[in-house]
Amino acid sequence: MTNVLLLSLLFFNALCFLLFFLDKRKAQRGQRRIAEKTLHLATLPGAAPGAWAAILLLHHKNRKASFWGVTLLLTLLQGAVLYFLLSPYFRG
Repeated sequence: MTNVLLLSLLFFNALCFLLFFLDKRKAQRGQRRIAEKTLHLATLPGAAPGAWAAILLLHHKNRKASFWGVTLLLTLLQGAVLYFLLSPYFRG
């Protein structure tokens, strides 16, 4: 079960990073962009690390405070869920 969870998280983080990369490329080429809502939905299933990696490494959406705010909120939500799921393993 743990391996499936880890593989799922890797997949969703890679997919999220790829979507950010594609949106950045479209922005540079003046093409139709990927909606911010879609990028946030891609971040939702545990892919906050992939989103932050894309924001910081690709310098994409890094000046838009509203986008950062939603991404931060999703990160905190994912951290709370992770804490809730893992806390029984760390209790004495």
